[in-house]
Amino acid sequence: MIPDWMKEVDVGPCQCSAVSGGGKSFIQKTLDGVFAFLQESVASESFSRRDGLMQSLDPRAKLVSILVLVFALSLTRDIQILLAFYIFELLLCRLSKIEVGFFIKRVWLFIPLFTGIIALPMIFNIFLPGDPLYPVASLGPGATLGPFALPEEIYITRQGLMAAAIFTLRVAASVSAVVLLFLTTRQQVIFKSLRTVGVPRVYVLTLEMAYRYIFLLTDLMREIYIAKRARTIKPGSLFEEQKWVGGRIGYILMRSLTTSEQVHGAMISRGFAGDVKIMQDFQMQSRDYLAGAVSLSLSLLLVLISQDIIRV
Repeated sequence: MIPDWMKEVDVGPCQCSAVSGGGKSFIQKTLDGVFAFLQESVASESFSRRDGLMQSLDPRAKLVSILVLVFALSLTRDIQILLAFYIFELLLCRLSKIEVGFFIKRVWLFIPLFTGIIALPMIFNIFLPGDPLYPVASLGPGATLGPFALPEEIYITRQGLMAAAIFTLRVAASVSAVVLLFLTTRQQVIFKSLRTVGVPRVYVLTLEMAYRYIFLLTDLMREIYIAKRARTIKPGSLFEEQKWVGGRIGYILMRSLTTSEQVHGAMISRGFAGDVKIMQDFQMQSRDYLAGAVSLSLSLLLVLISQDIIRV
């Protein structure tokens, strides 16, 4: 005879297992962010294989052109020129068969965080005097902040707001140029192109190996966490979870050191002499020289305008 308790059916979710729990732990949230980064990296590699304008150019021409343009943009102080150049970059993105929405989101996702620390204080008369535009607070005479004297009234200035806008747009245009380079060029090709601008090969090799094996270590971290969840019946306390994370960090560090020694030994046994070879050979064509000439001319024009040699 079957006992009554075996006939009962529970259609609700189990409340006793850490695997089927409702909320995500901080470990799961961290891994979700890591895996999202890996998926985005794979998606970025797919853009470099598309038949677009930037993909058809020689990697060396693209790298030198982007570096020169970023240097010229760092000297530009005209907001109209910066805005026009940013629109030009969006046009290049479209001609390279990259979704403009994805490109804008990728660039502007981190700009408010990093540039806001510098650009936000610029809009107030505390750091940059100027014409009042919007009052913020009235402190009265004799206001101080430690050893620093504060103005009687704090307000947003027109000059500060313009300076912050120029700085933000300058960063956006420079970052967009670099992102466009990485989206339209495979990582291995970029690393090889760095040698053409004089970057020492030891640095290039370190970057290439770090980029390649970070995926291997991330996959190892995922397997460790899945194995832990498969053997977990009752969730531990926050201290126990943090202790487990600390132990796994140490294990992955030791595993990475062991892997690096094994990989280096395997490379030496196969004739490694300090330089990594890839199958693709670079060959400059007429469109590459034309693109380089256009970028150099545009960069020179931006520098002349920034130094007030040419007025627009």
